Amino acid sequence: MSPPSAVSAAPRAAAGPASPRPRAGRVLGPLAVLGAAVALLAVASLFVGGGATPPGRVLDFLLDRHGARADGDLRTVVTTLRVPRTLAGLAVGAALGLAGALLQAATRNPLAETGLLGVNGGAALGVVTGLTFFGAGSGAGYLPWALGGALAASVLVLLVAGAGRTGASPLRLVLAGAAITTSASGAINLIVLGTGRTYDEYRFWVLGSLAGVTAHALLGVLPVLAVGAVLAVPAVRPLAALALGDDTARALGHRPGATRVLVAVAVTLLAAGSVALAGPLTFLGLVAGYAARRLAGPRTGGQLAAAALTGAAVLLAADLAARVVIKPYETSVALVLAVFGAPLLILLVRSRNVLLFGAPAAPDAGRGREHARPGVPRPDDSLVLRAGNRSVLVPRRGALAALGLGALAALVLAGCAVFGSTVLSPGEALRALLGDAPPGDVLMVREFGLPRIAVAMLVGGALGVAGCLTQTMARNRLASPDFLGVNEGATLAVLLTLIGGGTLGAWWAGPLGGLLAAALVLLVAGGTGTGGHRVLVTGFAVAAVLRALVELLLARKDLDFAYAMFAWSVGSLNGRDYASAGPLCAGLAVLLPLALLAGRRLALLRFGPDVAGVLGSDARRTRLLALVVAACLAGLAVGVGGPIGFVALSAPVVATWISGPARVPLVASGLAGAVFVALADTFGRVAGGESEIPVGAVAGLVAGPFLLTVLLRERRG
Repeated sequence: MSPPSAVSAAPRAAAGPASPRPRAGRVLGPLAVLGAAVALLAVASLFVGGGATPPGRVLDFLLDRHGARADGDLRTVVTTLRVPRTLAGLAVGAALGLAGALLQAATRNPLAETGLLGVNGGAALGVVTGLTFFGAGSGAGYLPWALGGALAASVLVLLVAGAGRTGASPLRLVLAGAAITTSASGAINLIVLGTGRTYDEYRFWVLGSLAGVTAHALLGVLPVLAVGAVLAVPAVRPLAALALGDDTARALGHRPGATRVLVAVAVTLLAAGSVALAGPLTFLGLVAGYAARRLAGPRTGGQLAAAALTGAAVLLAADLAARVVIKPYETSVALVLAVFGAPLLILLVRSRNVLLFGAPAAPDAGRGREHARPGVPRPDDSLVLRAGNRSVLVPRRGALAALGLGALAALVLAGCAVFGSTVLSPGEALRALLGDAPPGDVLMVREFGLPRIAVAMLVGGALGVAGCLTQTMARNRLASPDFLGVNEGATLAVLLTLIGGGTLGAWWAGPLGGLLAAALVLLVAGGTGTGGHRVLVTGFAVAAVLRALVELLLARKDLDFAYAMFAWSVGSLNGRDYASAGPLCAGLAVLLPLALLAGRRLALLRFGPDVAGVLGSDARRTRLLALVVAACLAGLAVGVGGPIGFVALSAPVVATWISGPARVPLVASGLAGAVFVALADTFGRVAGGESEIPVGAVAGLVAGPFLLTVLLRERRG
């Protein structure tokens, strides 16, 4: 490879000053085409809308013909609605496209984007905080809160992902952003559930829309966007040098650290201003950056200009589609962008070039020298139990861990029943649990308290086992149904049955939706034999589309119904009793033996597919079985308790820490998940008082810090 590169470089060097001109010409051509496309889309945005105003009347108004400017309704449509909306589309689209290109250049990572990296999530948390507690108004009133949240999120993501010096792998950046987004979502859910008025505003704002943008709000945000764009200008040359590596950039006289700080400030201003004006819009920076690299080539300045124009064009096109797709109503701009951006994200992940920016950490990274050969079990602490010609190999550490977690689960069951009552004291609850209390107290504890705790433990057990299967299948401890789109698919399916006239008893829709989502992820990821990072990021893209559909469904319903469904969509066990435990017990009775079978076969895959094949285990069939069982388990849990996050991610990690990596810790994972959900639900009931905190909101607050801890441990390893 080296000699051809040297030979091809010589003529270019000998060409002297004449060689940059064709390159500049190749950049200016695409930029001119993009500029023309933006102009045409801006004109179309003025002439097309969801109402009944014909384009000819708009043209008459603009040309001042036939007395059109005397028409007050027409003046309102053009000057108050469409002109500010079009200008906002141009500004926000260019800002997010430029922000995405800046992030991708600074981190040398094609997956970097403000929505995927948690910057939008941090800005959204800031806006919700200002809206709820400080009475912040729309547009410019959201700006300082969006700035603070975006700044905190961007700095934290870059620090955790390790992008400070050498760049970070695509997987690490996406997961760090997902951790920030998860924590921000948990905090937002906790805040929004406190007041129906906040939720009524939030459910429309979170969709992302240019509708209703006023000239006053636009003028208040434009200076911030302009400053962010201006800060990008001095970063062009340092970013071009940074593309060659940090050492080369330093040799050329640049400071990579200072360059990334400058980029972080510019991206924060651009993202915060965009979120304040149009809400959280995901994938736009990703699409713009990808198109810019294809159109402008390696020239950094051309990439930034092309990204800004592409962002403006894509957002205007998405806004036009949102107006006319279900005319006279409007759909979500965020949904249109997700439907368009998710396939692009999958295309990037399937590309071999993405792997050049860094590979995901090994599944057993950072576990110590004794596990320096990840994937090879060492059952040297096992006990052999013999009965005639048959023998069973029982790992001592794993068995002790399962027994200990089982005892802990029993203690948690009793403790939640005693300390989880908001009416009875612990002493009264204990006597009621033992049957030595008035009938009313016994009824409250045994017929209302214990069933809910039992359902919580069953839901947590199902999620823990599902997470263990997916993490082992993908050979990545960070893979779970939360990130594979299974939970979102189950949530959407259950909501569709509710909207169609069903009740909360439509638990069967959860496993069905989870299976369909898993099948979609499997299809677009290229099968079960692909790398764990590809399945994971593909699931993240699918989950983004499904989540946008859920938010759109909630926004289309009346406030009371939407608020109740939003509380469930966060994850809630309110009102669960023994009847709810019936489907769980029946499903677990069928799925747990299949999970144990899949876990036994997955353990053989640690020796490699060739050895597993010799031992009679087909790798693809084993992974397929594990994914199907995990999707059914997670969907069943969602159908009964809602999409409770964090549990399927954390329970297997904790179980592995306790029981060791010699076996697939299915039993320990299920017990750990049961303990987590029971404790989270009890804490939400006690801490929330009369208005309880849903278990999913409690879990969401813990999920982000836990995922960040895992990432930091792998970074040190």
